[in-house]
Amino acid sequence: MANPIFSLFASSPFNPLQEHMRKVLACTSALETFFIAIFDNDWEKAALAYKEINQLEEEADDLKREIRQKLPEGLFMPVPRTDLVDLIGRQDRIANKVEDIAGLMIGRKMDFPASMQESMVRYVHCTIGVCEKANQIIQELDELLETGFRGHEVRKVEILIFELDDMEYEADKIERDVRLELFELEDGINPVNVMFLYKIIDWIGEVSNRAQSVGHRLHLMLAR
Repeated sequence: MANPIFSLFASSPFNPLQEHMRKVLACTSALETFFIAIFDNDWEKAALAYKEINQLEEEADDLKREIRQKLPEGLFMPVPRTDLVDLIGRQDRIANKVEDIAGLMIGRKMDFPASMQESMVRYVHCTIGVCEKANQIIQELDELLETGFRGHEVRKVEILIFELDDMEYEADKIERDVRLELFELEDGINPVNVMFLYKIIDWIGEVSNRAQSVGHRLHLMLAR
């Protein structure tokens, strides 16, 4: 039976990378359902969302590992093999952090103060948007290949990367706002819980940062 990884490489050297990023995005997108379930005090639904996140993260991790192990050393690539390996590692770290967020919250039965929940959903939604933009950029790799990494397609991808930066900047602004909201409520919350709430806010910001790093890594590849 043909190895599915080699089947992916057969049609395009970037197909495995794109498939992996789609898996990462699916994992990240489930985070919104997870947060909404917690804010609705529906822990059964939250547990199901966490199970989905965990499964998708494992699938992404398995795919990353298989690609790294079975990517032929002699395979002709339009970019260095090391760049491909590094890029897929950056993608995978997005899903890893999403699982960390959901795992900590489900493990500690964490919730945010009611007055912060609308802002937190907006923060998570914006973060998912950053990941969606990173995925859009990665899905352009086939077009870049067809044009030999030159011309109009390069400019199109560069514009997408600029848009990614703008979206990540917007996520940073929302992060500052929710941190301020939490700061103003600190006195009425158990100090240990406050510490973990700040950690969750920070980790959501890391998801955006890691998605942005995927775009920046591709930008570096284009500049070579």
